[in-house]
Amino acid sequence: MNSLLFSKIKISTIFLRVFVFFCVILFNNNNIIAQKTEFIVVLDAGHGGKDPGKVGYKAMKEKDIALKIVLQVGKMLEKRENIKVIYTRKTDVFIGLKDRGKIANKADADLFVSIHCNAHSSNAYGAETWVLGTHANKQNFEVAKAENSVIELEDNYKVTYKGFNPNSPESVIGLTLMQEEYLDQSIQLASIIQNEFTTKLKRKDRGVKQAGFVVLHQTYMPSILIETGFITNSKEGLYLNSKLGQHKFSESIYNGIKKYINELRLNTVKGDAITEVSTTKAVINKRETTNNEDLVFKVQIASGSRKLETKSYNFKGLKNVDRIKVGNSYKYYLGNTASYSEIEEFRKIAKSKGYKTAFIVAFKNGKKISVEEVLKKS
Repeated sequence: MNSLLFSKIKISTIFLRVFVFFCVILFNNNNIIAQKTEFIVVLDAGHGGKDPGKVGYKAMKEKDIALKIVLQVGKMLEKRENIKVIYTRKTDVFIGLKDRGKIANKADADLFVSIHCNAHSSNAYGAETWVLGTHANKQNFEVAKAENSVIELEDNYKVTYKGFNPNSPESVIGLTLMQEEYLDQSIQLASIIQNEFTTKLKRKDRGVKQAGFVVLHQTYMPSILIETGFITNSKEGLYLNSKLGQHKFSESIYNGIKKYINELRLNTVKGDAITEVSTTKAVINKRETTNNEDLVFKVQIASGSRKLETKSYNFKGLKNVDRIKVGNSYKYYLGNTASYSEIEEFRKIAKSKGYKTAFIVAFKNGKKISVEEVLKKS
């Protein structure tokens, strides 16, 4: 009797341990899933501490305005579910350019947004947004050189940056290579925010530009640098230094980040449970002719400075890939259809072949437009 009772207790104990074990596994898996749904945004207030940045009208300092805007953007983002905000600085302290990138990389961030103010000896004004790239002209190089010069305030900067010379065009060109993978997403975000500045905030549109910023080079995720406006312009400087102006800029940046995340979710909402689809399916050949007079969707699978032949062996067996030159880079697209459900099939095919970051883009009369806006109108 005692032996039987002991056996039952032993079996019950084993069962309990197994049950607890599976509960722990389930709990951890749920945590992992929760972590995967969290979108991490790193907000970087330019300059700080011993580095005032640009000094403008009535001695206003870039570092102060940038920090106030960053804190407001962060506060708005923190109210949204599944968004985590990390700041490179929340007070008036000096942070090296390389350290700013390290903060973002350590957090495995999904976005890096650096906020600055502009300055010029003329009465220039307006907003512009930058992504990492080779300087398209001397003027762009001068802008990058001014922002990069802050490294000279860092201790042992010649060792830290391994011979990088902020005054050398050759050094700047070398910065772009590692960030090329994220260039399209960076341009996508920059374009959305720039559109917010010009349409909602009615700022002069100085465009989305490319230059060799060290702070963008140090990050391994889509990254942009915002020049909100010119603090050397008396009218724009006063606006930037006002509570109203800072709130309006913060709101525009927040709305831009929100729209960017929504566009990403449109492209990934069904992307985790994909059954591999053969590229020989009829859907591949269903609509391959471009019609620039109508709305069309495409799937962007790759981009870069290399001009590749659009042969299947260059794209993991995918056929009918289109190549379009944009500036100094090339974009590669799969599919060409007016049907959103059909283009989703193309995206599934691309992801099944290993293009995990493939995303849907829309064109109207040959001009790239927001997918989110198209679907809202539909």
